[in-house]
Amino acid sequence: MDPATLIGVIGALVFIIVANVMEGGNPMSLLLIPPILLVVGGTIMITLAGGTLADGKAAVQGMVKAFTGKAPDAAAAVPTLVALSDKARREGLLALEDALGDIDDPFLTKGLTLAIDGTDPDEVRDILEAQIQATKSRTKQAAKFFNSAGAYAPTIGIVGTVMGLVHVLENLAEPEKLGHLIAGAFVATLWGVMSANVFFLPVGARINRLGELEIIRMEVVVEGVAGLQAGSNPRVVAQRLQSLLPDDEREPEAA
Repeated sequence: MDPATLIGVIGALVFIIVANVMEGGNPMSLLLIPPILLVVGGTIMITLAGGTLADGKAAVQGMVKAFTGKAPDAAAAVPTLVALSDKARREGLLALEDALGDIDDPFLTKGLTLAIDGTDPDEVRDILEAQIQATKSRTKQAAKFFNSAGAYAPTIGIVGTVMGLVHVLENLAEPEKLGHLIAGAFVATLWGVMSANVFFLPVGARINRLGELEIIRMEVVVEGVAGLQAGSNPRVVAQRLQSLLPDDEREPEAA
């Protein structure tokens, strides 16, 4: 698990609360159920209205992955692929069947299975790249849900503030209530802006980032499977795979 999102969100909330207390405010005065319900519930429903139920389900899965998922490590796949390439070159592709049980990467397992079954290399690449495109599409849609929510939330907060100010105007005859009512009205705007910038947009960015790392790892796997299927020299395969990695993740000799 990579806790960056959890640390960031909780850390931001802590700083907000501390700043509020230092200014003499009471954090509990911000925890008003009506504006929170309006902003969070309204934003989610409006965002869902712009997509499909499947998009909402994908967004939930993306959110869970954003908070609990581990950042894919493409560099970690290189030694495995090089070792498999070496084994395939020395003993043949069929010898890789014994190694399938030790691999916990479904995408790599699929590629190796296709190669072992004698599937044409071009077809193997097409199948794997189609899965990469599907992953890109799924990631993009999940991230889009939260990015859209981040755009809607501040406006929904303003709607809540306007509703609160209407209520204020209805009570002008009771001046002693106005201060509390006005403060409550602006809490909706606070939650709209805060939910967008502390939760929705960061989660959308996190989903995008994890997706980018996943795609890099999958591309490394595709090239590794292609190399071992072609019987390439393991050293050449290693250099090719290293070239696909970001500069800071490459082995010193390959950089």
